[in-house]
This record gives sequence, C-alpha cells and structure tokens, in this order.
Amino acid sequence: MRRRFVLAALALSAFATHAWAAGDQPAPDLDRAVTLSPVAMPIVVDGQVINYIFVTARVLLTPQADQFALRDKEPFFRDALVRAAYRTPFLLKGDFNKIDEAKLKAALFRDATAIAGPGNVSGVVVVSQTAQHFIRQPQAAPH
Repeated sequence: MRRRFVLAALALSAFATHAWAAGDQPAPDLDRAVTLSPVAMPIVVDGQVINYIFVTARVLLTPQADQFALRDKEPFFRDALVRAAYRTPFLLKGDFNKIDEAKLKAALFRDATAIAGPGNVSGVVVVSQTAQHFIRQPQAAPH
C-alpha cells in the first residue's frame, strides 16, 4: 500500500514538473473569469449569412476586479460580442467553419474593458467554437 502511494506521488510530481516546465506563461486563473454562454457568430459572405459558429469565450479578470459584480454583467459581454460580430464579421479567410480568434479576442477585450472599467480585464480566451453546418470552401473557377 505504501509502495503504491510513493509510486503515485512520484508519477504525479513528474507530471506536474513537466507541465510547469512546458508552459511559457502561467495559466490564467479561471476562477477570476466571466464565462460567456455560447454565442452564435454569423459567417457572412457577399452580404449573406451562410453559417453560424457557436463560440464560448472567457473574459479574464485582474486580481483587483470585483468578479461577482462582473459575472452579473455576462449578458452585456455577450451582447457586445454579437454587436461586434455583425459590425465586422469574424470571418476566417479560407474557412467558413471557424472564426478568426484574433479578431474576436481584440473586439471582446475592447468592449469588455469598456463594460467592466479600465484595469479590470486582463484578457480574453476562446474556449470552443462549433459550426452549425459544415460548409465546403468554394473552388476557384478555372480560367
């Protein structure tokens, strides 16, 4: 019994050391975040909505932010994200089944900072994205 415990502890410490050494940056504190419910992001091509990507994102908060008050503002974060998506769609060139994460993060970070106040938002993470339909990419017409 004691031998199993020692072996398990050694394996766990080896895994923890490897995980710690592999990361360049410390992992964000997910307890200090506002997780947005999935939001349908439109994929617009030539003025037509051809697909929706359901995106789940997290707004990461700084240590001085009031996380409980900001979690109550989750609907405001989602609303800002939907408005930004319709203003300038987060279309990923060459793929109608994914969104451009960099554009989404930049837009949500800007809007979340405006909603939460300066110094309260430390970043944005896209947790998942799922296409409503699989859309094949159009083939270039031969000349």
